[in-house]
Amino acid sequence: MTQPLKGLRVLELARVLAGPWAGQTLADLGAEVVKVESPSGDETRGWGPPFHRDGSAAYFHSTNRGKKSIVADFRNSADLTLVKKLASKADILIENFKVGGLKKYHLDYESLNQINPKLIYCSITGFGQNGPYSNRPGYDFIIQAMGGIMDLTGEKDGLPQKPGIAYADIFTGLYSVIAIMSGLKALDQTGKGTHIDMALFDTQLGVLANQASSYFSTGDIPKRMGNAHPVIVPYQVFEVKDGALVIACGNNNQFVRMCEALNLKLHLQDEFKENHLRVKNRSTLLPKIEFRLKELTKREVLDKLQNAGVPAGPINNVGEALNDEQSLFREMKKEHGESFYLNNPIKFNNLDLANNSSAQKLDADKKEVTKKSFWEDN
Repeated sequence: MTQPLKGLRVLELARVLAGPWAGQTLADLGAEVVKVESPSGDETRGWGPPFHRDGSAAYFHSTNRGKKSIVADFRNSADLTLVKKLASKADILIENFKVGGLKKYHLDYESLNQINPKLIYCSITGFGQNGPYSNRPGYDFIIQAMGGIMDLTGEKDGLPQKPGIAYADIFTGLYSVIAIMSGLKALDQTGKGTHIDMALFDTQLGVLANQASSYFSTGDIPKRMGNAHPVIVPYQVFEVKDGALVIACGNNNQFVRMCEALNLKLHLQDEFKENHLRVKNRSTLLPKIEFRLKELTKREVLDKLQNAGVPAGPINNVGEALNDEQSLFREMKKEHGESFYLNNPIKFNNLDLANNSSAQKLDADKKEVTKKSFWEDN
């Protein structure tokens, strides 16, 4: 089968997570990605333990699958000439230097547009190419704090919490891929490349979704609610006799089926018949559900609700999630030699992903990339 992006050339001048995540996604889809690293390497190579067998951190391997690695010191004329040559032949360039940081090397968009006017050039920074914060460094944790998600995450009376992954970085990487593919489509129509200005802060705001909409509608600031949902009830974590699980009733019919499966009569009470009433009366409703659930084991509850068609599930740890029978069937856990890697979740019926099983050692592909014929048009 054909890889959808096979033949596209990507030059990645990015490090850490957001830019490399975009590059890895393109590589998974078949693009040829050359990752340019400083002589000391991407700093995530040292973000361990744990470390991969090649000495690079597992963190680095999570976001640099399927790329060619070369080392280039932009202060070295030969290295800089090589990078400019690659940029002149590339379809896509991804960079996450500070605003204006590449201009002195003539690797900025304006300079490269002169030698490659069809280039799709994607800049990723903390706060974007302009604005009062544009010169600030932007780390995911800071962006989460400033962008509202931490104030929404955590228990009602506890401290704000960040999610367990680099939320803003990964979303920015994925939005960058969307923008890059849109730029390529526009290139077909206009014959011109484009400069994409991606900011972690913009992305973090952009995925506030219903919480932002609620604020715009009412002027009320959404608050932390732990594992409860602000506008759907019941939709949260519940304790059972031997642990905890999640029940998510997204509509009235599911609520009725939940009550019937658990031998509750709550759906017959007027104050609980509609979701907006359940939201209003959640403090009365939830203790009644909780009392019943604590009489049952996790397996009993899940069997009853799944048989009734009510969304419910266990709270898995990472190992349980990756080794779940559904995960294994869908091949999200891929084996390569004696190790495993996390597969890309995109699946096509008549296209294939690249078999990108691991990240390369630092500068492993310098010999190939420096050949005169590399990226030369046939």
